[in-house]
Amino acid sequence: MLLHIFPNLRHINVLQGKGLREFFKTRINSGVDGINGENKCSNIGCLGRKLRPKISERSLASTVPEEIYAMLDQPLDKYKMEGKSDIPQTLEEFMTEMNKGGYDAKTFAIKLREMVNFMQQRTRTSKIQEYLYHQVVSNSIPKHLHCLEMRLANEHTNNAAARLRLPSSELFPALVDNSYFHFVLASDNVIAASVVTKSLVRNSLHPWKVVLHIITDRKTYHSMQAWFSLHSLSPAVIEVKALHHFDWFTKRKASVIEAKEKNPNKRSKFRRGSSAIVANMNEKPNVIKAQLRTRGPKYSSVMNHIRIHLPELFPSLDKMVFLDDDIVVQTDLSPLWDIDMNGKVNGAVETCKGGDKFMMSKRLKSYLNFSNPLISKKIYPNECPWAYGMNIFDLKAWRKTNISNTYHYWVEQNIRSNMSLWQLGTLPLIAFHGNVHKIDPFWHMMGLGYKKNTSVDDAMNAGVVHFNGRAKPWLDIGFPQLRPLWSKYVNFSDKFVKSCHMRAW
Repeated sequence: MLLHIFPNLRHINVLQGKGLREFFKTRINSGVDGINGENKCSNIGCLGRKLRPKISERSLASTVPEEIYAMLDQPLDKYKMEGKSDIPQTLEEFMTEMNKGGYDAKTFAIKLREMVNFMQQRTRTSKIQEYLYHQVVSNSIPKHLHCLEMRLANEHTNNAAARLRLPSSELFPALVDNSYFHFVLASDNVIAASVVTKSLVRNSLHPWKVVLHIITDRKTYHSMQAWFSLHSLSPAVIEVKALHHFDWFTKRKASVIEAKEKNPNKRSKFRRGSSAIVANMNEKPNVIKAQLRTRGPKYSSVMNHIRIHLPELFPSLDKMVFLDDDIVVQTDLSPLWDIDMNGKVNGAVETCKGGDKFMMSKRLKSYLNFSNPLISKKIYPNECPWAYGMNIFDLKAWRKTNISNTYHYWVEQNIRSNMSLWQLGTLPLIAFHGNVHKIDPFWHMMGLGYKKNTSVDDAMNAGVVHFNGRAKPWLDIGFPQLRPLWSKYVNFSDKFVKSCHMRAW
């Protein structure tokens, strides 16, 4: 058997098993000819039979497996392993050495255990390296996106046409008119926001009734304003505002932000480097993966938390649809306003039903830490979660609840629990608990940033596709077969896009 490891940005092949005994009960692809030119071995029994004449001429048909298992079950002293130069690094090397003869069952088992341990350590290192690479790539700003933002900011400074008031004064009444279809998008990514907006308007049957409220941060505001000033989507109404333009926000910051600003220890949980996490040799790779994600800037940004204050930011509106900046709209969304929410606050697709085992077969126990009594006393582990990224919000019903305060309560509890109460990105599952109305899965297909094998046909037939995950379509690690769903809404001949060498991949 040759263990192929890919320490890159794509994937790593790992042999699944439940301990060493199960490891040797599984079928393995050796890729090596059997001893004396015989057929390849596919399991440990075959290996034992072929090695039987070579191991001290003993009849091991019945005793070898049990002796091996007994030896493998003994704890391995990792300190004795350090510095050893005679550990076989592949099954081919192991077979060659065993083929020389003169080894009893104990020596055979020791060598086998050392080889497996070596492979496990190498696999673990490669997995962690993969997670670290993904973390760096997914949280970095690609050169072409940075270029686009800088060129647009410069255009905003030098071109009056890039400083248009959005929307124009005659369209102001539409911003608070509940007869329009109101959407909100919070983003600091200009090209991502442009795709969401263009796909929304282009697929709308009533574009003159679409009002899109784009919220961005201070550093991106001028670039965002320049883009939408120069790329009109009329007759849709586009509003671009930065957080500091909201009177409510300037007077009352979210408690999670205050906590990070006032307490340097809490702030450091988000900002410190990843070297200490990666260096922890006693932690499982999937735990390290989760810990690396907590250091991502997304989860400590104001933009990530401001969505919980939509009722205060838009006090005149009764209903709106929230859109993440990594979604693509593929159908008219106006029917969402006809859905009877039955008094619920949040209309969302459930993620516990459907054929997609990766995204659509999970329960709350998949996301929340039920070993903590704070969670287990309030939530049932088998309850169905719901998707975030394309949600209908009844703001009138929301204002009658304490959802926003509940959200910040759980943020504070998670900070006190060393970020251990849930997987990042799942906080609203608790805040909106009991206030979610399920909608048809057609409206929101998830996982296009996680699942490389997502069916393109299924994605094309969904109302909204969501590139949630690290493989964003504007990154080089995006999945090539899925990226066209996103890139078809980018005009690569646009002078700003073209000057920053953005390509259609």
